[in-house]
Amino acid sequence: MINKVSGVLEIIFGIGVCIPVLDSVSSIGIINLLLGFYATHIYMLQNEKATLGLPKWILILRLPLQIGLIYWAFQYI
Repeated sequence: MINKVSGVLEIIFGIGVCIPVLDSVSSIGIINLLLGFYATHIYMLQNEKATLGLPKWILILRLPLQIGLIYWAFQYI
């Protein structure tokens, strides 16, 4: 359920970034989502059961990628 909600929010915020009136509000929403995902990625890295069978190098690689995405979204505020 939460995956569907976050996916819908991602789509809404992505469309909002394309609309000049909504771009800063949408960027803040994207940053909040990405921060929530960052916490999930750290949890997955620390908890063996939560890895979903992903290799550890992928779990580690997602952390700096997430920071880059947050920085990118911050450019629209």
